Formats: sequence, structure tokens, C-alpha cells
Amino acid sequence: MRPTITAFKTSPDRGRGLARDMAVRWALEEVGQPYDTRLVTFAEMKAPAHLALQPFGQIPTYQDGDLVLFESAAIVLHVAERHPGVLLPVEPDARARAIAWMFAAVATMQPPIVELGMAALVERDKPWFEARQPLLEQAARVRLDQLSARLGEADWLDGPFSAGDLVMVTVLRRLGASGVLDAYPTLTAYIARAEARPAFQRAFAAQRAVFEAAAG
Repeated sequence: MRPTITAFKTSPDRGRGLARDMAVRWALEEVGQPYDTRLVTFAEMKAPAHLALQPFGQIPTYQDGDLVLFESAAIVLHVAERHPGVLLPVEPDARARAIAWMFAAVATMQPPIVELGMAALVERDKPWFEARQPLLEQAARVRLDQLSARLGEADWLDGPFSAGDLVMVTVLRRLGASGVLDAYPTLTAYIARAEARPAFQRAFAAQRAVFEAAAG
């Protein structure tokens, strides 16, 4: 049986590969798992049928037989665990470190990055925007400084490419239009290496095709 994921029928990211289903598509492509996609509108996301799968009315969800999951990083972890040695190392300590990087991506790196992006999107016309924006940028830069120092000259965060890198790059890509990453050539190269992976390219093309179909 092929798992089914949900995704935006009309994505607000306009085909840039930033919607939350991207990480799940990418993970499934990395492990070679075919999947089906059920597209939902914003209204359908808040309807009882979808809320039974995703209690917060968001995407993505993941269904495989009787198993229903939500939260993109949790889905990526499940996919990785079902295919040992692809996105998670088999060696226990290396596996634990890869999972730790997944948590670091969503719990440490993502909050200041998302807050910075949301402020630029919804607060630009507010009187406090110009005073607050440098503070938000600085909060993001603190984490980017730390991550860049840790990555150093390595290709990936801990040995071979793993689910930790997949989730981390998914988070970092949200900074693309902000210009903040311009000061971090190490991280820019890191993202570029990940985006060059064939699995990423297939996932991006699949998500982009949904946008183009909706755009007509």
C-alpha cells in the first residue's frame, strides 16, 4: 500500500518549495517510497474530516493503512525509521545524533527564522516594524552563527547526509528571500548541496507541479 500525504491545493508559497509537505516529499523520495497526494483547500483543512487527521488544521498529514501521522518532522522520522541506513544511520550513536539534529532544526533554529519571516509578511505596515526587525534578524543570526561554526568545512552535520540535514535545510530555506543568508557562505553552500540531491529535485518538481496546475 502506498502512503498518502496531504498538501495545499493552492499553496501560499507560490511554488517555492517552502510548504510543510516539502520535507515529507523529500524524505519519501530519498528512501524511494512511492506515495499519493491528497490536495486540500484552506476550508477543507478546517473541516471535521481533516481535523480528525490533523487536530490543528494544518498540512501535511501522512496515512499508511491504519497509521495516521501529523507534523512534518515526525513524519520524516517515521519514514527514515522504516528504511534503516538511508536517512538514519544504523549505528545507534550516529542514529541518535541524527535525530538530535532533527530536533535542533525544529526547536532551536526554526522559531527565530519563522518569526523573522512572519514579521516581514504581516507586520511591515505596523509602526513598530522598523524598530523590531533588527532584533529579529539578530536573534536569527545568533543561531546561524552557531550552526555555521559547527558545520565548518564539512558537507553535512554529522557524517553522511541524514534526516537531520533534510529537516535543517528545509528550515534554512525559509530564509532565502530575506538576504540574511548572504553573510553565511558555508550555510549557503550547505543548502545548495542538499538542493542538488536528485531526491530534493524530484520533491521540488512534484510540489511545483501542484502550484502550476492551480495557477492554470
